[in-house]
This record gives sequence, structure tokens and C-alpha cells, in this order.
Amino acid sequence: MHNWKVKVGDSLKRFLFEHAGIRGEIVHLDATWRAVLERRDYPPALRTILGESMVAAALMSATLKFAGRLIMQIQGRGPLNLLVVECTNNQTMRAMAQWSNDIPTGPLSLIAEDARLAITLDPTTGRERYQSMVELSGQTISEALENYFHHSEQLETRLWATAGNTCAAGMLLQHLPLDKGIDEEAWARAICLGGTITSKELLTLSAQDIIHRLYHEEDVRVFDSTPVGFRCSCSRDRVVGALRMLGPDEVESIVDEKGFVSVDCEFCNHHYTFDSVDARQLFASHIIPVTPSRVH
Repeated sequence: MHNWKVKVGDSLKRFLFEHAGIRGEIVHLDATWRAVLERRDYPPALRTILGESMVAAALMSATLKFAGRLIMQIQGRGPLNLLVVECTNNQTMRAMAQWSNDIPTGPLSLIAEDARLAITLDPTTGRERYQSMVELSGQTISEALENYFHHSEQLETRLWATAGNTCAAGMLLQHLPLDKGIDEEAWARAICLGGTITSKELLTLSAQDIIHRLYHEEDVRVFDSTPVGFRCSCSRDRVVGALRMLGPDEVESIVDEKGFVSVDCEFCNHHYTFDSVDARQLFASHIIPVTPSRVH
């Protein structure tokens, strides 16, 4: 994990290569990344994977053409059991990972053995939910996502991602289909120049400085930055819905055993508690709101 001091802030900036059908994005996660780290003590190697996954999800979600969220999920049988990153079209994010045993230092394939990568697009209204799943292949998150776009979306994509102790950052280049075909020369030049970016530069330079440093000789249009922030979508109403799905018998049996039902959000560690009275109200026709309490 890198420990360079940065003052870039949480933002995503888009840019476009004029007349070449190439779009680019640069994202910096500052307070957003620290908010995730503050909620759980992740092993160093897993922290890197989680930070790079958040960067990748933010970059991918910026291409959404609808109101909703993008969910990136890695699930496997290795030390990394589950990793989930959610990012909305408004660039609010949350992330978590579950693991077992020690997390070794090494490539992604060693930490996430026999894993699958799933990308889910979940519109708020008006469109159907879409999910694409592939085998997780590659030694880094960047390679895994490049393979995903190549095999699942048929879009030429290059991704650079890095995570430090206080900041995570990354850049995406994507060649969009054109009626006249791909401008191979422009694409080759763009990814060649992009490949010269270093982790330190990604973490410490502003998006504007990165674009100028790499592409000052190109015809590039740069758009205004979009703020990015951590926000968990958990709520007492959602927990109530989940408990209702368990059914009254299951909830009652938990209350009989423990005296209450408790639910912890895996993303933000918020603790929801329902005593016997609350539990009965879950299945009543009218539910009286109860302020969430934390069990100590």
C-alpha cells in the first residue's frame, strides 16, 4: 500500500478524443475510500484489491445511461470469499469484502481462486435488471475488467487502477464503435500514452494535470468534474423487508432464543435491533417506526 500524501479530493472527470470515438475517465477516491477502510480492518493485500475494485466500479458506472446502480461482485473459493462494490449513477458508493484465513501477498488469481466476476445493472425504474457473469481472469483487477469488457461487452477497454492508504485512483480508456470503424492508430496512440502513467501520478496529480501530461498533443474535450461520495443505502425499512421475507415463525424463534433480533449492515456496520414488541409489529398491518439502537 502506498502512503503518498494527496490533496486531490473525491471526483470523476470525463474526457473525449474528438473524431476518434475514444472516451476517457479519471476518478479519485479520497474520503470515499477512507470511509470504507474505517469500517473494517482489511488485510493489506485485500485492501488493495478492494480499493482498485471501487475505482473500477466508479469508472464503469460513469457510462450508465439510466438512473440506477452498478454492482460489481467477485465470489470465489479462495481466501477472498466475497467482494461487492455498488455505485449509483449519481456517483455514490459503498463497498465491502469477506475473507477467511490469511490473505497472501500475490496476484489476484491467488487471492480469489476459482472466482466469478458478476456485473449487475439495476435500474431504478422502467428497465429490466441485467447481469453478466464471467470467470475472473487476470492477475489484477484492471486485467480482470479488461477481460470482462472484451468477452462480455465486446468493447476495447484499458483500465489503470491503484490504491493507497488514504486514496485510490484510476483511469479508463474505451473505444466506442463507429460507423466508419475503429480508428486503430488513434486507439493505439491513446493506450500507449496511457500506459506511461504511474501509480504515484494517478494518486497525486489532478485529473486535469494527468490529461494534460498524457494527451496535450491530442484533440481532447474535457468535461466538468462530478463529485463522488460514500453513502450506504441500508435503512430500517430495508431490514424490515428482509425480516419479513424470513417469515414470522423464523423471526419468532430468534426472539425466543435471544430475546431480540439484530441485523448488522456489512457495508457501513450500522446495527439494527428489534425486540419482541418490534418483532410482532413487523407482521402487523401497521408498523410503528422504532429508532434504531446499537447493542453494546
